[in-house]
Amino acid sequence: MSYNSYNFYFLGIYTMKKEFRLKNFPISFFSIILGLSGFSIAFQKAEEILGMPTNLSYYFLILTVIIFAIISLIYLFKNFKFQDEVSKEFNHPIKLNFFPTFSISFLLLSVGFLAEDMIISKYLWIFGSSIHFLFTIKIISIWIQHTKFEINHMNPAWFIPAVGNILVPVAGINHFSSEISWFFFSIGFFFWIALFVIFMNRIIFHKPLPEKLLPTLFILIAPPAVGFISLVKLTGEVNYFSKLLYYFALFLTILLFSQINLFRKIKFYLSWWAYSFPISAITIASISMFHETDILVFKYLAWTLFGILNSIIILLLIRTINSIFKKEICVAEE
Repeated sequence: MSYNSYNFYFLGIYTMKKEFRLKNFPISFFSIILGLSGFSIAFQKAEEILGMPTNLSYYFLILTVIIFAIISLIYLFKNFKFQDEVSKEFNHPIKLNFFPTFSISFLLLSVGFLAEDMIISKYLWIFGSSIHFLFTIKIISIWIQHTKFEINHMNPAWFIPAVGNILVPVAGINHFSSEISWFFFSIGFFFWIALFVIFMNRIIFHKPLPEKLLPTLFILIAPPAVGFISLVKLTGEVNYFSKLLYYFALFLTILLFSQINLFRKIKFYLSWWAYSFPISAITIASISMFHETDILVFKYLAWTLFGILNSIIILLLIRTINSIFKKEICVAEE
């Protein structure tokens, strides 16, 4: 075989490997953006309300935008190159629910840009809320018309499509009529209650979650925590109902932290990123509680959660980058 033939041979193998990894690039990669966006917003609130003497939140926000753009371009390329694989993900009873992480990323970035540029925030919100509403309609329609879902398919990731609407008012109240935000909030709130009941039935009376999905238990914290933040935005105060949401989110946080021995045994999966956004949400909610009530215990709690959040984000970034270099991510599932 000639020198040029060897070059073409090895180039062909290299290209095939790259295409194979692209083929297995999961939609759940967008959960990284949820974690980084939530972290950026928590950093903003720590600087603004807790008096942290830094100005790093803006740089974290820009870094998140860059990573979001990279992941979006890679997945778009996958959609062009491997449409059948994208279709399989969208028809998968679990992976389907991660598609709205794309639209939620826009909504979270919209919140992040509220303090930086209202125009950018507004357009991010318009795009994110519009796409998320379409995802909500489509996925709930699939739930209604399905012929393949079983109770064991149910896991906290199912909260993402419908319950994600709770997030819309956080930035939406600053851009358009509050009635629009109330519309989205009502969708998310009532689906949260319905799905939470179904999930409790599934987790108590049926098979345990597989190891890979155990980190998604932290998603349970997000709806009441984000619901509290949205309700404070909508009403302009901490009332009895918003307190119910906050304290329930805090209880779930304590409950899940008490299961540390369960979570520390789990090998690394991308699902580990499910730890990040919910912890960001309860951190931001605690900062908001301190801001609205001026009760010092919430300040100490917020600092504690913020410290935990920083440790989690650093750990997740290190483990994710390490897994990418070791080619343990974007591989075919067994």
